[in-house]
Amino acid sequence: MKFAEEFKNAVTPRAALLVIGVLALQLLFITSYVGALHNPKPKDVPFGVVAPQPAAAKQLAQQLDKLPGSPLDARVVSDAKTARNQVLNREIDGALVFKAKGAQDTLYVASGGGTVLASALEGLATTIDAQQQRTVRTVDVAPASAQDFDGLSAFYLVVGWCVGGYLCASIMSISAGSKPASPQRAAIRLGSLAVFAIVGGIGGSLIIGDSILGALPGSFWGLAGLGALITLAVGAITLALEELTGVVGIGLAVLLIVIAGNPSAGGAFPLPMLPPFWEAIGPWLPPGAGTWAARSIAYFKGNDLTQSLLVLSAWAVVGIAATLLVSGLREKRRGARATAPTAGSHAGPAVGGAGSTAGPSA
Repeated sequence: MKFAEEFKNAVTPRAALLVIGVLALQLLFITSYVGALHNPKPKDVPFGVVAPQPAAAKQLAQQLDKLPGSPLDARVVSDAKTARNQVLNREIDGALVFKAKGAQDTLYVASGGGTVLASALEGLATTIDAQQQRTVRTVDVAPASAQDFDGLSAFYLVVGWCVGGYLCASIMSISAGSKPASPQRAAIRLGSLAVFAIVGGIGGSLIIGDSILGALPGSFWGLAGLGALITLAVGAITLALEELTGVVGIGLAVLLIVIAGNPSAGGAFPLPMLPPFWEAIGPWLPPGAGTWAARSIAYFKGNDLTQSLLVLSAWAVVGIAATLLVSGLREKRRGARATAPTAGSHAGPAVGGAGSTAGPSA
């Protein structure tokens, strides 16, 4: 066989398209990760300012807003206690309290939300105070665990749950002997995914907790429930994409979760340190919503969880509904084709009838 014929037989149009798709995913992976993480710097970080006089506090906030590169989005806070509570409630990422007496001010940060950002805020506050011959004392209101280097454990935990979700869904769809899902088969897959999600959520929480690694504090069952929700959300949306597009759906899930979701999740660098595009999409994708929620459970007493849980629940509901809807529509089409009469079935009786009539009259 000539090379051209062999090549034509070996490389089908479908295989070529899939390879091109993989190449596109590879290039998008590089673009997304390097684009998001190559030059992290604080930008418009929500930051509180407390001063003895409201007018002085307003003036200081305006000065901080005008710093080169706009690292801070400063707003006046009434007193030190309120500033501390706002940091703990994740309304702001830091606050600087200027003291009327003495030459030392207080900076509130929360390294549990990201040690890189806390360090960046400390550096900014130190520079600002040094210009006025003052010093700053840093108070970490939600410190990261000593076993949680750079605050990354929550992010890696969520990545593990996301990987489990889309791998489980992919295996159920492409395993040997699998067929396009009927409504019953789709329900079985979703039920199996739910069981997998619950077991994976409990397992992840067990591994990350005090009994094994001790990397994250916080509620065991809170993290376990979050893990189950993340896994179910990612798995369900993967099943839905596979129902809609076949094997291409696996690539679309990778694009959504790995390529777009992971670098924008605020894991390695918190959201205010990411470029605008990644900062904007991060909270609305499962890895970003999951990372925020895991850190809230671990370090912030469960504060500011509502949006993240709603985002994850929405992904789960949309994935489940789309999977069942598409499989149901496909089943209806199969039934319609099976019951539709063919041209031959109409022609047969007509010819036979004509013949039987002609016979006796002859």
